[in-house]
Amino acid sequence: MSSLSVPAHVPSVAEDCEQLHKAFTGWGTNEGLIISILGHRNAAQRKSIRQVYAETYGEDLLKALDKELTNDFERIVLLWTLEPSERDAYLANEATKRWTSSNQVLMEIACTRSPKELLLAREAYHARFKRSLEEDAAYHTHGDFRKLLVPLVSSYRYGGDDVNLTLAKSEAKLLHEKISKKAYNDDDLIRILATRSKAQINATLNQYKNEFGNDINKDLKADPKDEFLAILRGTIKCLVCPEKYFEKAIRLAINRQGTDEGALTRVVATQAEFNMKIIKDEYQKRNSVPLDRAIAKDTTGDYEKMLLALIGHGEA
Repeated sequence: MSSLSVPAHVPSVAEDCEQLHKAFTGWGTNEGLIISILGHRNAAQRKSIRQVYAETYGEDLLKALDKELTNDFERIVLLWTLEPSERDAYLANEATKRWTSSNQVLMEIACTRSPKELLLAREAYHARFKRSLEEDAAYHTHGDFRKLLVPLVSSYRYGGDDVNLTLAKSEAKLLHEKISKKAYNDDDLIRILATRSKAQINATLNQYKNEFGNDINKDLKADPKDEFLAILRGTIKCLVCPEKYFEKAIRLAINRQGTDEGALTRVVATQAEFNMKIIKDEYQKRNSVPLDRAIAKDTTGDYEKMLLALIGHGEA
């Protein structure tokens, strides 16, 4: 008798659509069915599901989900079902409309995405909102924040690993000079952060530490209450160690009085297919608790189940 196991049946896109349609019809919504399908499909599969669903049932899947679901569960399912570039455009637009000096979402999108991903998000923004991301960022922000955020969201950095060490040394010196003088909104400081490749910035910051003894973010902590300094530190973290930035965002979302579901939903929905493994490792290292256990302790119901499906996304 053969010991080979029979491969499990992989549902077709049409079958997924049929099951999702069933989840919306009949007595009440079958949230478990929605999670079992959408929580376990990658971006290309979700895109196909949306196309076939619209062709088969004459309705956009997002509209069907919007009608049937509510609250945090609805938000995470809708964000997750969007294509990554559409999702970034939607989140960026929401961030411009609700912008305050403590809102770091625009910076997060601009600095943690690859150059190509940011470009696709900007194109998706044009298509959806009939305006550019940079014009909305400029219109809704002000002062030093506008001076930093507009070039960040407009940037198309070099994405390769090549580094100029001579330049790294001279720009590390330049950054140190400006920070020593508390010239945090200096044109050159912003130019370096907004235009250099991530590899080049990393090399510059290593030079900074070797030459001047401190991590640059330590020197940018002169006033812990200064929100412009906070966004500068966030920019640097997002460019050189995004997993540390996202770990902190999740930790703060879970640990605050009453969970910050907005931040938790955003980070899980945007990172599940990209950096979740290293974010989970970082979380475990920093908090001595696995991320799934922390989420299970702090959330409930279908929202909890969807979060847990997504943080395990792509793992066997």
